[in-house]
Amino acid sequence: MSGHSKWSQIKRQKGANDAKRGALFTKLTREIITAARQGGGDVEGNYRLRMAVDKARANSMPADNIKRAVERATGGGADAEQYEEITYEGLGPSNVAVIVAAMTDNRNRTASEVRSIFSKSGGSLTTVAWQFEPRGIISLALNGRDPDEVSLAAIDAGAADVGAPEGGEILVFTEPTDLEAVRSALARGGADKIVVARTEAAIAPLLVAVFVGQGAAAGTSEVLACSVPVAADTGASPSAFAI
Repeated sequence: MSGHSKWSQIKRQKGANDAKRGALFTKLTREIITAARQGGGDVEGNYRLRMAVDKARANSMPADNIKRAVERATGGGADAEQYEEITYEGLGPSNVAVIVAAMTDNRNRTASEVRSIFSKSGGSLTTVAWQFEPRGIISLALNGRDPDEVSLAAIDAGAADVGAPEGGEILVFTEPTDLEAVRSALARGGADKIVVARTEAAIAPLLVAVFVGQGAAAGTSEVLACSVPVAADTGASPSAFAI
């Protein structure tokens, strides 16, 4: 019986892992489709598609899946389809300002689902984008390097700001239009080049505060950033946190 119980446990764990992997691949596929649809299927000429493909490869997504996703976006495959990007703004519990980016093939259905999620959480859809700004984010692997050396290299490459080292990596922030130029400059350097672990275009809060809470259920949408206003009678500016 012990052997049967162990096999059942392994089977359940494998099923859970496969479900998570499938959900991740679905999300990565939509990112590739959206990027290819907007800028074309050439990875070299479409930096957003390159970021999406690099992210898919970093998560062990098969090359055939990546190729099919590009073909679906450009109309080269039998199952060509199109997704559109929609951004929603709103206030959640405790007046937490939230920006949600969704990729969908049914605008009406997604709008209804997002509105329902806000409503069930005691929130509502309203304008909050003024509390955020678009930024490029590059994560650099230190690999034993001096953080000051990496920071100076990032600044020389055109970075707008550099974060403190954490977990063996350091975050570099750029203007949205400079993201690809800074990434390319940092990636050059032969055998001694700096390793770019991750590159993304993001929406960052203007001010950051510590927030502790429970996450919402995953769906077709992704929370990009949140802002937490302080009490109105303090006279202070709103503070925020990013996810």
